[in-house]
Amino acid sequence: MAPRANWKGFLRLSLVTCPVALYPATSESEKVSFNQLNRKTGHRIKYAKVDADTGEEVDNEDIVKGYKVDTDTFIEVTKEELENVALESTRTIEIDEFVDRSEIDPRYLIRPYYLVPDGKVGHDAFAVVRETIREMNKVAIGRVVLTNREHIIALEPMDKGLMGTLLRYPYEVRSADEYFDDIQDVKVTKDMLDLARHIVNQKAGHFEPDKFEDQYETALIDLINQKRAGKPITAKARPRGENVVDLMDALRKSIGGGAAAATEAPKKPAKKARKAAAGQKEMLMPIAGKKPAKEAAAKKPAAKPQRKSA
Repeated sequence: MAPRANWKGFLRLSLVTCPVALYPATSESEKVSFNQLNRKTGHRIKYAKVDADTGEEVDNEDIVKGYKVDTDTFIEVTKEELENVALESTRTIEIDEFVDRSEIDPRYLIRPYYLVPDGKVGHDAFAVVRETIREMNKVAIGRVVLTNREHIIALEPMDKGLMGTLLRYPYEVRSADEYFDDIQDVKVTKDMLDLARHIVNQKAGHFEPDKFEDQYETALIDLINQKRAGKPITAKARPRGENVVDLMDALRKSIGGGAAAATEAPKKPAKKARKAAAGQKEMLMPIAGKKPAKEAAAKKPAAKPQRKSA
């Protein structure tokens, strides 16, 4: 089932307009999440919204937003008043300009969305906008209102649709100067660079997300599975970082270690790695109320549960 659209409205380039829908391009739902429990009873913790002065619980319909002026003074703002803040970007993504992708500082990137035509009409206009951006090799910059806030959005072609990436405003990006000013100016010798380049060449590859595994997520699932099975939990030794005394010696050992590892690898069959499919899907615990796909699988104590497909 397709996720629910976060926003619906219109995409407009000058006089060309089409209805569109904006969907989240990423998901956190596959990750392990925890509830807070009362250690004594094992019951879930429930949070109540209470009046800070009286201590009495407040109903949702009696809760309004307030802007803090000073310690005890707030300006109340109702939902209706917020809706009356009329911004064209509430219902329309107006393309304001086109820029080179290389000009967008990575610090300004927030999160990606998929932008698609909404309904059966407007596909022609959508295709015109998409292919114009693609042909010009540019990124379209517009504005959109999400969660009562106006955001800058960068649009670029992706297959048959558009990917929209929310951007931060300048006041949201901290200057690097206050962090980098204390870094010492160090002259790196040619020998050090040569050794470092050799290490990089040894580890050179291609960006293939399917190779990545969220090791912490996998460790969490293993921990929970062990506890469900009543197995004792033993603490694992933590890797310790060591101070580098001789940088050149460390670089040389890094190269030697890499070469040695490459030579010894074929001698001992490595443990088959879990293939990390999109969303780390292969390691989900059984969900209460759902039967295993095969009854025989339940009889194999060594088999690990599979993460469901997205």
